[in-house]
Amino acid sequence: MKVGFVSLGCSKNLIDTEATIGLFKKNKFEIVNDETKADIIVINTCGFIDSAKEEAINTILEMAEYKKQQCKYLIVMGCLVQRYYQDLIKALPEVDLFIKIEDYDKLWDKIEDLMKRSLVIKSQKKDSKKITEISEMPMLTQEEFLGRTITTGKNYAYLKIGEGCSNRCTYCAIPYIRGSFVSRKKEDILEEAKKLAKQGIQELIVIAQDTTKYGMDLYGESKLAELLEEISAIQGITWIRFLYSYPEGITDSLIEVVANNPKIAKYFDIPIQHISDQILKKMNRRTSKRQIQDLLQKIRDKIPNVTLRTSLMVGFPGETKEDFQELLDFVGQARFDKLGTFRYSKEEGTPAAKLPEQIHGNTKKARYRKIMELQQHISKENLEKKLNQECDVLVEEVSFDGKYYRGRTMQDVPEMDGLVYIKKNSNNNDVLGHLVKCRIVGMSDYDLMAEIMGK
Repeated sequence: MKVGFVSLGCSKNLIDTEATIGLFKKNKFEIVNDETKADIIVINTCGFIDSAKEEAINTILEMAEYKKQQCKYLIVMGCLVQRYYQDLIKALPEVDLFIKIEDYDKLWDKIEDLMKRSLVIKSQKKDSKKITEISEMPMLTQEEFLGRTITTGKNYAYLKIGEGCSNRCTYCAIPYIRGSFVSRKKEDILEEAKKLAKQGIQELIVIAQDTTKYGMDLYGESKLAELLEEISAIQGITWIRFLYSYPEGITDSLIEVVANNPKIAKYFDIPIQHISDQILKKMNRRTSKRQIQDLLQKIRDKIPNVTLRTSLMVGFPGETKEDFQELLDFVGQARFDKLGTFRYSKEEGTPAAKLPEQIHGNTKKARYRKIMELQQHISKENLEKKLNQECDVLVEEVSFDGKYYRGRTMQDVPEMDGLVYIKKNSNNNDVLGHLVKCRIVGMSDYDLMAEIMGK
């Protein structure tokens, strides 16, 4: 039978999808990229915020249409299922199998049962919207991690070092969906990293909901810096980066490793969410405005060429005009290289959903636009400083019109940050998939133009 996959949401979800693809391939199923040709369609969903939930439901309904043609089974897994299991069973009879995250340790057993007996899932009396006690979710097995099929191409792959989150920010449902933070054993991570290197992967992107928490549960202290050093010793790996690092977990030793190890990208993705102390307190964040400002200055002092990225939230309950202006002023002063902004989404069951002074949707939209308009100007000015500079570019693909190569510098995360465009000519037709020395010769709001030196 032929199997097609749709993976929604974050890169952590993508790893789960890749592991599931690996399970199907191991059991002699054929993987196809065209859903119209699939006998089985598997959708891995996100259920983090309203827009993600809407996208997931729309995708399920779209894929269900293929059951009128070749598709025999529709399987849905992931965060949306974990969070709304019973509601989905009642609302979407088109789906043949829902798999919750807590059942990932029995993932193939459930799929096999469906294949053999067309398993009918029966409802259980349970309130799907009730937030349950935060506990640990089963992680994929080491065999499943090692057997996953990389879907991100030949140049880079994600390397998950932990599952879940223990930070318990008041607006976030992830701990209730994914459970408390659980670290993978270091030897398992290194084994997977070595296998990826042997497959020709040049860049590893180390991920977890909060990478700075790595090792706390297993070793009693953060082992992220030590882990990055050990990964960097693996032959064949050219670039290493880590996402995401909460500000309170960024230690001096981590900064030193990033500063001194040539394989590790001089790049910190620090989701600070806000800068107003009263909003940070309501969010149950563990840092203050002063601590955040001091951390950013320390990183820039230690690593002058560092790239700083953050994510912010506007419209959190009780956010006053003064709070927002404080945030806007901070964005102007901090001048992040990369910045993403979210509008607060009221998630049922989270503490923030019960807070008074919920902000009107139009106000959230207006505040979002102001932040992003300011950041657009900052980004353009930051990129102007790169003109005539030399840098290494990993050339990954050809543009749709065939006129340019597209690649990234070490300071750009795939699918998230800007690209570098190199005009194709007869002298550079052998650079695809290679790291090349370039000079920056132009820029747009978010992307760069470069020419290969010596070509």
